[in-house]
Amino acid sequence: MAAPDPAHPRLAGVVALVTGATSGLGRAMAEALLGAGATVIVAARPGPRLAEAARAWVDRGWPAHPLALDVRRPASVAAAAATVRRRWPDLLLLVNNAGIGMRTVNPDFLTRPMPFHQVPVARFQDVIATNLTGYFLVARALAPLMVERGRGRIVNVSMNHETMGRAGFVPYGPSRAGAESLSRIMTEDLRPHGVAVNLLLPGGATDTGMIPETLDPAARARLLRPEVMGPPIVFLASPEAEGVTGERIVAARFEDWLAACGKAPDLSPPHGPELR
Repeated sequence: MAAPDPAHPRLAGVVALVTGATSGLGRAMAEALLGAGATVIVAARPGPRLAEAARAWVDRGWPAHPLALDVRRPASVAAAAATVRRRWPDLLLLVNNAGIGMRTVNPDFLTRPMPFHQVPVARFQDVIATNLTGYFLVARALAPLMVERGRGRIVNVSMNHETMGRAGFVPYGPSRAGAESLSRIMTEDLRPHGVAVNLLLPGGATDTGMIPETLDPAARARLLRPEVMGPPIVFLASPEAEGVTGERIVAARFEDWLAACGKAPDLSPPHGPELR
């Protein structure tokens, strides 16, 4: 592969917004986009972690901009969308990633699954509000900006289908299944307007805060790294992804997907192989 040209980063001029960008998959995707030259709106719940994450990237010379956003709250989403419309009207990419996992419902979900009829109602509602309703609210608020311009891309992060039918995985499984259905419908609703919608998932359990700290070290060593999401999200923000919509891309098998689609972009890392 040809070496990247630092003077002409691959995603120069691209503006992306990543929700849940201060940790886990969101942080890995935000860093990959920044490393490839994109301007990234770092969206997360307000607090010190948001400011610290953005500051760390700015200190590296990268254009990261913190944006307070609680995807569960319509008023917060509306305020954030108004800020985006005012400051970044050329937004190209929205990455719906903010989510919470089974650990918030049952800390021992891997070893002692909780049947659905024991799940507290408030916990069920919180996961659905974040992982499903949050995707809807953020996309609903920002899609009109893309429709007006006749171009844009939305990526909704998902998980393996096995997770959606696994014992003890209510409400996380239903939240992800709902997000996949939402994505399919969004694809068709936005297709006439030149706005692409794709699903992206790691392809297995990933070493993030959603995994219990008590997990056996040998099992943890087998988990995917969050950085697996880097190459596909950079591709989906790139000119090579023009016209790609309605796809369900598994990050761990991204190269196979590229080959099957007959696409072979330059995936050389601009700022280190660990991000790509």
